[in-house]
Amino acid sequence: MKPRKEGCEIEARHVTYKIHIPRRTRPFKIWSRGDAGGDGAKAEEEGQERGAVPHSAAQLTTPSPGVKKADTQVRHVLKDVSCQAKPWEVLAIVGPSGAGKSSLLEILAGKLVPPGAPAVFVNQKPVDPVRFRKISGYVTQKDVLFPLLTVRETLLFSAKLRLRVSRGELAAKVESLIQELGLEHVAGVRIGDERVRGVSGGEKRRVSIGVEVIHDPRVLILDEPTSGLDSTSALQIMDMLKAMAEVRGRTIILSIHQPGFRIVKLFSSILLMADGEVLHQGTVDQLQGHLRTVGLQAPLRANVVEFAMDAIDTLQQQRQLRLRQKQQQLLLQETQQLPAAPLQQQQQRRSEGGDGRRDRCTLQQLFQISKVADEEALMSGGPPRDVPSCDYANSRLAETAILTHRYLKNVFRTKELFACRTIQMLVSGLVLGSIFYDLSDDAMGARERVGLFAFVLTFLLGCTTEALPIFLQEREILMKETSAGSYRVSSYAMANGLVFLPFLLILAVLFAVPLYWLVGLHGGLASFIYFVLLIWLVLYTANSVVACFGALAPNFIVGNSMISGTLGAFFLFSGYFIRKEQMPSYWVFMHYVSLFKYPLEGFLVNEFSDPKRCLEYRAGICLVNGEEVLRQVGLAEESRWRNVAIMIGFILAYRFFSYIILRCRCRCR
Repeated sequence: MKPRKEGCEIEARHVTYKIHIPRRTRPFKIWSRGDAGGDGAKAEEEGQERGAVPHSAAQLTTPSPGVKKADTQVRHVLKDVSCQAKPWEVLAIVGPSGAGKSSLLEILAGKLVPPGAPAVFVNQKPVDPVRFRKISGYVTQKDVLFPLLTVRETLLFSAKLRLRVSRGELAAKVESLIQELGLEHVAGVRIGDERVRGVSGGEKRRVSIGVEVIHDPRVLILDEPTSGLDSTSALQIMDMLKAMAEVRGRTIILSIHQPGFRIVKLFSSILLMADGEVLHQGTVDQLQGHLRTVGLQAPLRANVVEFAMDAIDTLQQQRQLRLRQKQQQLLLQETQQLPAAPLQQQQQRRSEGGDGRRDRCTLQQLFQISKVADEEALMSGGPPRDVPSCDYANSRLAETAILTHRYLKNVFRTKELFACRTIQMLVSGLVLGSIFYDLSDDAMGARERVGLFAFVLTFLLGCTTEALPIFLQEREILMKETSAGSYRVSSYAMANGLVFLPFLLILAVLFAVPLYWLVGLHGGLASFIYFVLLIWLVLYTANSVVACFGALAPNFIVGNSMISGTLGAFFLFSGYFIRKEQMPSYWVFMHYVSLFKYPLEGFLVNEFSDPKRCLEYRAGICLVNGEEVLRQVGLAEESRWRNVAIMIGFILAYRFFSYIILRCRCRCR
């Protein structure tokens, strides 16, 4: 018989988790630490706001910065929770809503790390949460996947980011996993969402599980994997998880709200929770025996777990009764031992500043002292040797290449962004060119050209929010994947910046070609190339602004409002409506940070910098030429490339701010 490979035994010891709940809501607050992760303490699970800060049992709870202590109340999400999950087995955490199931899972997975002594142990040793994520997988309740990628592509990109193997081994690994997940018939089908038809809900859940087991973790943690599925799909998911535990020796830990009778049979062990407390851990038979000890008898052929959940109130009362009885027994033992203490010892204790009773340790205190000593000894030994280091599978360059490839597929398959935007830019260039067709080379034509440039900038910078949903979708996937150690945030930022360059260049050419030649702008190949360059930079600047606000805003509505308001202010202070000299001194800074100012100046320099171009003749004498127009607005030929450099600086600045915000969000997760 083939010997079993070593697995991971997960143990939580006396986990206590508290959160601060604001008594008053802040209606104008649009972002908090809770926005950093979609899998934090959920409202359904905890019934409270996200963003609460965990505390150990030994610490005094303090409210979040900026919140007065009187404005918050403390809620105990987990109360001295201990549990154990063994390899080759499936541990199911069951309980009603608000029991603390998701919070316990996140602590076990390293998503939440209460301060103080280690609370989670792997093979009897404390482990660093960052390193633990390398040998574990965490499947969220929500399927966070790219809807336009196929099942095979989703698993293949995940394998490329998390494995250090050759290309042939990657393909073989993915095909083997597809067979294990039972997804052969939909391997080439897109994931899909509410707008794009794709795989079914059960198949999508199996893909989410496949993404988290692609690196063959020894521990797999799942938050309600059967939620939202029909009974058949839920049973298929549980059969697959049971097979993963028995065949691969994985430690499977999952939460489930209301398991069916056939699903209960697949559980190796059950952890019954209510109000953040453990009411029972053991097998189904042991749960049935526990119910009998408190005077409850499940009907014949009834679902024991459902029966226990219906009897939660009775079980909690019995638990409180047992705790009070134990406390009374401990107090009685201390009282009985008091006369046996020698009189000299009592006098010595009094002389040391105590009355004897105050300085004597209770059994509970001795246990806590012993526990802390044991944990410090384990911590001094460091993490287990068999846990790999927390380095990444690829270099930054390789990560950037993989992510760029994946996002290119996603962008070019987004019809709303690619096809519609391409047609929009081409048609807009043709329409504007026909409206401003063949402008005259006089003073009136010069004013019309300035108006055309202002409208072009408004149009290009104003129609940028169509990319905001993609940034928000990518942000959710980014936080999920970076929390699992798949890649660096900096690699995503570089890939996100590179992926739109060719697409925006195509749009710039399609828009500029008909507009430039139909209007009859200043001729010459060099001037045309500079015009296309400015259009390209304007589009990329707008894309960078959307990336920055997409990283900051909590949702599309807030992000769209922020972008529209910011661009409106920039256009107002561009110098087109009011010159800098006429602006109030306290608003002049807006003129210099306006995204409209520098491309508008670039268009003007490119159009009017030719000294031989005359705009107004009188008696055969040129009264106004292009240089005179530029001189009136304080511009000259030397500002041509300075404006380009400033626009590139804006792009880099907004991309950098986007990276910083995303990094803060991923750290808060």
